[in-house]
Amino acid sequence: MSFFNKLFSREKKESLDQGLQKTKESFLTKIGRAIAGKASVDTEVLDNLEEALVSADVGVDTTVQIIDRIEKRVSKDKYLGTSELNRILQEEIAGLLVDAPDSGFRDFDTPAGKKPYVIMVVGVNGVGKTTTIGKLAYNFKKAGKSVLLGAADTFRAAAVDQLTIWSDRVGVPIVKQQMGSDPGAVAFDTVQSGAAKDVDVIIIDTAGRLHNKSHLMDELSKIKRVMKKVLPDAPHEVLLVLDGSTGQNALEQARHFTAATEVTALAITKLDGTAKGGVVLAIANQFKIPVKYIGIGERMEDLQVFNKEEFVDSLFSLND
Repeated sequence: MSFFNKLFSREKKESLDQGLQKTKESFLTKIGRAIAGKASVDTEVLDNLEEALVSADVGVDTTVQIIDRIEKRVSKDKYLGTSELNRILQEEIAGLLVDAPDSGFRDFDTPAGKKPYVIMVVGVNGVGKTTTIGKLAYNFKKAGKSVLLGAADTFRAAAVDQLTIWSDRVGVPIVKQQMGSDPGAVAFDTVQSGAAKDVDVIIIDTAGRLHNKSHLMDELSKIKRVMKKVLPDAPHEVLLVLDGSTGQNALEQARHFTAATEVTALAITKLDGTAKGGVVLAIANQFKIPVKYIGIGERMEDLQVFNKEEFVDSLFSLND
């Protein structure tokens, strides 16, 4: 195992490798031919590497940055071999990604002095938002935290029903009201109840409509305002959930939501069913927002804490 792998449990690393297999196979097929038989990194290798990164949905802008960084490394050492490309590729890609300010989340811990820790979850319908909330609740509870869910997506009956199912499945309480209720009122009640009961983590679902961006912005701002009446520093985190299988469309969603509210972290789902896993790099690099979680399967354990070295090792290791 590489140094990066040692940072991760073997079981989780195997799950990560398996979840990213489609993207990796596509990438390695393209880059493998370019490196075969070559002793050094030349223009042809870099051109093929560029094509392979773009095809993995890393995005043109991010790909150009990666290739530029590798070219600078190559120019320093004229005899750089293709055997070293693996290490340099991973280092330069990882170097583009933003780290979360607090590493405690890796163990599903919460920052000291922030109790309850309030997470507001945003994202369009269908990206796996409710499922991600359920999996987060499971992992926080598994880590010994008390959790309360808030069903503030009151515009879809299915959203409240789905979150209630996850509440029952994980065994955590939920605050909800009738469909069509004021989302701000649900958020207020959730935070007030969580504070009164001294819970560790509050996770609040919100509506995911993008057809009217100004309305979305107003609604998210209102939800944040009413939370602050109970906890002045809430929400502590605004988590944007994106569907990785939609590739560049996920970038557009990120653009809309980062314009509508102050997104502080990302969760990228459905990476196991796509060859577009490189979009994680494109989104994180373009918006300079840390990726905290990735979804690589259906099981509750398949929401993994994102570690950029492990991710890059799984996705872009040329040694396999």
